[in-house]
Amino acid sequence: MLRKFQIVGIAGALIFSAVILTDSLPSNPPPLPEPITENVANKSVEVIATNFDKPWSIAFADERIFVSEKSGKIRVVNSSGLLDSPLITLRTPDIFGGGLLGITTHPDFETNHFLYAYYTYEENDKLWNKVIRITEENNKAVEITTIIDKIPGSAFSNGGVIKFGPDNKLYIGTGSVSDSSKESQNLDSLIGKILRLNDDGTLPDDNPFKDSFVFTYGHRNPTGFAWNDQGEMFATESGPTKNDEINLIISGSNYGWPEVQCYTNNNSFVNPLECFDPGLEPGGIIFYSGDKLNLNNSMILASQKATNLFKVEINDDDVDLERILSGVGRIRDVAQGPDGYIYIITTNTDGKAFPAPDDDKLLRIMK
Repeated sequence: MLRKFQIVGIAGALIFSAVILTDSLPSNPPPLPEPITENVANKSVEVIATNFDKPWSIAFADERIFVSEKSGKIRVVNSSGLLDSPLITLRTPDIFGGGLLGITTHPDFETNHFLYAYYTYEENDKLWNKVIRITEENNKAVEITTIIDKIPGSAFSNGGVIKFGPDNKLYIGTGSVSDSSKESQNLDSLIGKILRLNDDGTLPDDNPFKDSFVFTYGHRNPTGFAWNDQGEMFATESGPTKNDEINLIISGSNYGWPEVQCYTNNNSFVNPLECFDPGLEPGGIIFYSGDKLNLNNSMILASQKATNLFKVEINDDDVDLERILSGVGRIRDVAQGPDGYIYIITTNTDGKAFPAPDDDKLLRIMK
């Protein structure tokens, strides 16, 4: 069942193979960069950096922005703009739904300089995913630690979203690998799950299943995580061709894939808050907590297929979407910067769009 759309637009549309070093940053780096370009819609959108290749995720650290590219590079944006040399280059297969995907910084990054990355790799003609912890120093990867490995991979559904929750635990969304696989229902498998780990990769003692990293199961392809100011966890999930979902994540729960899609009367499965038919191809989500934009702690949802940024209002019996940005093409991820503004990364170079010569872009939404 698809709820109503309220349309209000404001704009016209074996760890790793190589570490590539970049120029050093001062110990107290300057503020986030000034825009290099302005969009025409009443100065509401600023272009911060351009020419990313198949970007997937945004992460902030001190006064820098990290952007993952599916080809295996973590790019760095500082006050000078996009640095020429990536922080790291990982060997990733050239597949549509995999590569270097989610990245996130440790809650105590300013002290430990830990950056986490989820990526697909090939070994003995099989695809796998792993999460690594990168210790960063002056834009250089100086140490790599494997956090979790041997998550089964595929050419398409790898999940890949990773975020730290308000409990300082690391949450990892894994894909179903194949739409014909039933391993999302198997608690002994890492396929089609949301995993919960300590920051060093060890097992939390309060996970819902004994001796297991599994936090929830029955997922097809998680694409975004966010927590509201009450500490509730939400996730976006991509369906096979439609039936994309927004879910309230409850510890130990089963979200049904592949037994059911969207809504069911079977009490064994948790129904989504919203199921989208036609699909939106959802990307990242946040709950806006700043004071620069009039968004009132709303969920903000990036959409690839719908090429929009949405404000999502979640009520007891309804979910309403209000379009707040369009005209920039496919939007893969959204993040709130330390300056209180919203940042998005487009994904027009991913093979599903017609990219402009300077795609993809990192944009800052000013109003």
